[in-house]
Amino acid sequence: AGDKRVIVEWKGVRILLEVCYDLRFPVWSRNHGDYDMIIYVASWPVPRISAWSVLLVARAIENQAYAIGVNRIGEEPGLKYAGDSAVVDYYGRTAVDLEAEEGVAVVELDLEGLGSFRKKFNVSADADKFELEICR
Repeated sequence: AGDKRVIVEWKGVRILLEVCYDLRFPVWSRNHGDYDMIIYVASWPVPRISAWSVLLVARAIENQAYAIGVNRIGEEPGLKYAGDSAVVDYYGRTAVDLEAEEGVAVVELDLEGLGSFRKKFNVSADADKFELEICR
């Protein structure tokens, strides 16, 4: 389990790094104006794949950021993984969905559009203030 947020910058894009279980905790991924994209690396199984898709869209919309979900595909005893890796933009539109297949996707990010959208519709100015407590 992690106990701190990790944000890296790559080619001018600020990226919040998350794992699959983090997708269920919107407070943990709340954007404080410190990132442009969230990447979730996951082993999300088939029985819960609908939640995966819905939560990726929710995290993108509520954080006004790109949300990228990279999910495992394949099988192991007792578990099947669907893939469904996706890129969702800050409007909640799915730019890429690999569905149940292996693959590589290339997506051009519109950081200028993201910045304009954040200025025009600045939801972060009205965000609830809170303090995050790490429970063990």
